[in-house]
Amino acid sequence: MRVMRSIRQLGLLSVAVYSEADKDAPFVKYADEAVLLGPPPSNESYLLADKIIEVAKQLGVDGIHPGYGFLSENAEFAEKVEAEGITFIGPSTEAIRIMGDKLAAKQAVKKFDIPMVPGTDTAIDDIAEAKRLAGEIGYPILVKASAGGGGKGMRVVEKAEDFEEQLTMAMNEAQSAFGNNAVFIERYVQKPRHIEIQIMADKHGNIVYLFERECSIQRRHQKVIEEAPSSLLTPELREAMGQAAVNVARSVDYVGAGTVEFLMDENKNFYFLEMNTRLQVEHPVTEMITGVDLVQEQIRVAEGEPLSFTQNDLTINGHAIEVRVYAEDPANNFLPGIGKLYIYRQPQGEGVRVDDGFEEGMEIPIYYDPMISKLIVHGNDRAEAIERMKKAIREYHILGITTTLPFGHYVMNHEAFVSGDFDTQFVTKHYDAKKLHEAEQDNMIVAALGAGYFLNDEETKYGEYNKTQNQPFSPWLEQRKK
Repeated sequence: MRVMRSIRQLGLLSVAVYSEADKDAPFVKYADEAVLLGPPPSNESYLLADKIIEVAKQLGVDGIHPGYGFLSENAEFAEKVEAEGITFIGPSTEAIRIMGDKLAAKQAVKKFDIPMVPGTDTAIDDIAEAKRLAGEIGYPILVKASAGGGGKGMRVVEKAEDFEEQLTMAMNEAQSAFGNNAVFIERYVQKPRHIEIQIMADKHGNIVYLFERECSIQRRHQKVIEEAPSSLLTPELREAMGQAAVNVARSVDYVGAGTVEFLMDENKNFYFLEMNTRLQVEHPVTEMITGVDLVQEQIRVAEGEPLSFTQNDLTINGHAIEVRVYAEDPANNFLPGIGKLYIYRQPQGEGVRVDDGFEEGMEIPIYYDPMISKLIVHGNDRAEAIERMKKAIREYHILGITTTLPFGHYVMNHEAFVSGDFDTQFVTKHYDAKKLHEAEQDNMIVAALGAGYFLNDEETKYGEYNKTQNQPFSPWLEQRKK
């Protein structure tokens, strides 16, 4: 939906491909044309590169935007698209391939003196030698898979006697997840902040950075809340990181939108982590503070146009925050869930944006990522953005499934987040599922007291919901009884 809105604004037509699980999804109806790929499993639909290309050829498609997942960072897919004379709206195959391998990426950026965490530059093939190097680097040590991401194939080793066991487990996990068991080691950065820089490059040698995003609020090494700009960076540090990101892009002759990710330690030293060769899920916060439509810019760049702005044209306007709304239970270790959206009402108002892919009455399928939407707010400053996010969360009405909205509200109210004094261990250090549950019960009762419209006009939905879910407690219905 997000991509197709920009396509329509440019006066172009869009073709959507979909699986049977998504036949009723809004994006299928929104597209100018839609083609069924196959059954719900992604290896029978969304990962069928050849079939997608065949559909594009049959319909005379000029370009393919790969989105955020599935084939978006698949070099082989990009190569096949270009070979058929279709424009791949993204970087070159070589750039995707190099940056998709963390060890190859390290080698590529070396010539630009990009700061990197002390560690090995090649895959480990001698466990004894790796253990010796780990001793030199100093524990704790981080073992990381060369391919992939999302925390898979990643292990923290606290002491030497655990090294071999954790290394073997990381290699096995990497092999299972990515078909590649190559791992390397580096120093484990204590109290890290996850800061990423958005870059955009054209085919004429112009590369700019669109400032940073703070992505330190994570669970299972995956982001759940992002903001721009970071409350941690000074103008000088922002420029230094921005120039480093530009040089990372330059090291592979990058074209299009990309994100260079850095870790920052407690002394504000930053280190290159990886580059994502696609548009990021969290790109809206950058759009909100810069006024740049990144998808439109991607398409123009792919068509051969120069960037529509220079570095000097870019300024930071206010502050933006994004909460990823997942069908997960934050009170039960963020366990993913499925169900029906009996009530689904998005918040509205000044500075509020919702990028979603579902409608009221739809089922959340089990086959894909459990993200329902992205809730984004913009304010004149960080304090105003936080208040707008709290209000937007309260006005986001979802009934039928458990979501991460309560967790987002918890974070917005937590002193560590409000003060800016947090790191990637926020969930481990500060999150209390019991307190969240108690707060939400109170919030639900308050909401129920003012829900006469819903209770009177939509009683059937609540009755169906309670029978289906076997709910032990429904404040909506309890308050009506009173």
